[in-house]
Amino acid sequence: SQWVGMGRELLRSEPVFRAAMEDCDAALKAFVDWSLLEVLASSDAGWLERIDVVQPALFSMQVGLARLWRSWGITPDAVVGHSMGEVAAAHVAGALTLEDAARIICRRSRLLLRTSGQGAMAVTELSLDEAREVLRGVEDRLSVAASNSPRSTVLSGDPHALQQVLETLTQRQVFCRPVKVNVASHSPQMEPLRAELLELLDGLSPRASEVALHSTVLGRVAEGTELTPGYWVRNLREPVLLSQVVESLAGSGPWA
Repeated sequence: SQWVGMGRELLRSEPVFRAAMEDCDAALKAFVDWSLLEVLASSDAGWLERIDVVQPALFSMQVGLARLWRSWGITPDAVVGHSMGEVAAAHVAGALTLEDAARIICRRSRLLLRTSGQGAMAVTELSLDEAREVLRGVEDRLSVAASNSPRSTVLSGDPHALQQVLETLTQRQVFCRPVKVNVASHSPQMEPLRAELLELLDGLSPRASEVALHSTVLGRVAEGTELTPGYWVRNLREPVLLSQVVESLAGSGPWA
């Protein structure tokens, strides 16, 4: 989802977007030794390989786009975030200050850098229940990372164990495809990071949301005050319940 030149045209042509990105740059600088604006202006593709740069950059794009849309009169009735996208969603919902959101995304991505090159992920044409059945016996090495739709489930964890599962699925003529990442978010490889992330996020000040935040960790609307450090540890380790949340939204809005 990221590319060299991302956001460049909006930075030039949209003052509201540029102001938002400058705010994000300032918030991120408390936690990183690089400049968001310099990264986005660079023609060097090296940053695309650094998860500790990619995730804060994507977070900033999400915040900037939301602020731009609001300046056009487009305001959300609800927000949903997928994995790291929940950090921006929580800020857009009003549950996190920009400074707290920047802290979460920077601390989270910096810890993930430690596991870079050790993990793998794959998308499969399995239901959530089918995926859990496939992983029976290897739960210490693999987990369901995300339920993206009723028939699209992402698996995550040890590359060798994942390859064996994919070979079995291929033999059963079940669609499966590796995802181009080398970090196994939402898998057992995140377990060693839990305590440290909890400590790094101590002192967060979540507050009541102004917009309904449909949590893909909880599978329901979350109160802003629930977004404690423990919540963000779960956001990193537990599966993304996107399919469940989208189904709930589809049945509850004015279009239902």
